[in-house]
Amino acid sequence: MKQKRPVVAAIAIFSLVLLYLPSLAVAYFSVNNARYGLAWRGFTLDWYAKLLADRYVIEATCNSLVLATVSTVISTALGTSLALGLYRTPWPASLRRLFELAVNLPVVVPDIIMAVALAMAFNCLRLVSSVFEMGMVTLILGHVTFQISFVCLVVRSRLESLGKDTDEAATDLYASRFFHFRRVTLPLIMPGVVAGAMLAFTLSLDDFVISFFTHGPESVTLPIFIFASIKRGLTPEIHALSTLMMIATIVPILLIERISRKI
Repeated sequence: MKQKRPVVAAIAIFSLVLLYLPSLAVAYFSVNNARYGLAWRGFTLDWYAKLLADRYVIEATCNSLVLATVSTVISTALGTSLALGLYRTPWPASLRRLFELAVNLPVVVPDIIMAVALAMAFNCLRLVSSVFEMGMVTLILGHVTFQISFVCLVVRSRLESLGKDTDEAATDLYASRFFHFRRVTLPLIMPGVVAGAMLAFTLSLDDFVISFFTHGPESVTLPIFIFASIKRGLTPEIHALSTLMMIATIVPILLIERISRKI
């Protein structure tokens, strides 16, 4: 057994290197004072300064933040309500399985399939109303469709861990439904709600496929901007932008992990 430990440790280290080496390489090139080549030319933050002075980058950043914030607020409210409805309502077994399948479907279905389906749906809906023209509205609706499932799963796992004893105790004490939700249920599930919201925000910030199929000319997000810029060749500014996006993604993930320990 002891002889296997070095082998397992070596495999783990090798896996971590494969996982994080590309990210470290991007960060390396973002502070290297060389526009081309792999040789180290000195430390510099000029690429970040040029990046922050680019109005297209600022516009894409604002679009991404607005999209992630609005879609997260909507999906958190809907996902939490869905989790409460699935957990507390005594649905028939067949109907419950159908609901669970509907919740899990956006998690397991490939993004490209969802993106094509959303694009086709919006193309049909814009015949009815101009609201569904490709732009920020369609981006928000597209992101909400997959964020709801992740929020629901996280909140529901929190409800499962709590059990129904608190519900029965509040009912025995003649608490109204609204008072029970506001003073008992909501505070107890809040760690799950916050973790689900952070997960939804991170997924929205990083999403490319669904955003690519549902965005308009005035609603370019950061992942789409990076994809378009790569076609013209990799530059240190793109490395700097990718590094900032990695940092913006890692921070919420660390917070989610910390909050999840309390769930």
